[in-house]
Amino acid sequence: MDLRVFYQKLRKVEQEIADPHVVVVSNETPDGGRAGQKSEVSRNMAARLVVEGKARLASPQESAEFRSVIELGRREAEQRALAQKIQVNVVSEADFRMVKSTPPPADNTPARSDKTSPRADKK
Repeated sequence: MDLRVFYQKLRKVEQEIADPHVVVVSNETPDGGRAGQKSEVSRNMAARLVVEGKARLASPQESAEFRSVIELGRREAEQRALAQKIQVNVVSEADFRMVKSTPPPADNTPARSDKTSPRADKK
């Protein structure tokens, strides 16, 4: 293919794409590309894939479906990450009573020589 024609087609397809990121659906290619794989790519990359015949632009329904699946996966990953952060300690009733009845620790900060409160200088 003539480079001039290739880049003209590339610019034309890129101008037809309105969104900065679009979903493309791969075509089967002789070098092992699998058909039907969806990806979200930049406008420039989408135009290049379409002109090279490696992919087609996804329909609005396919794009919405793909983005909802990605969003669901993101939420599940966040929930798994939060679940790993949660720490649970099992405390017997006797230990709980002991902790509850223990007075809070005393403030062991040394007395100031200038007789001002420790928080007065932290404004």
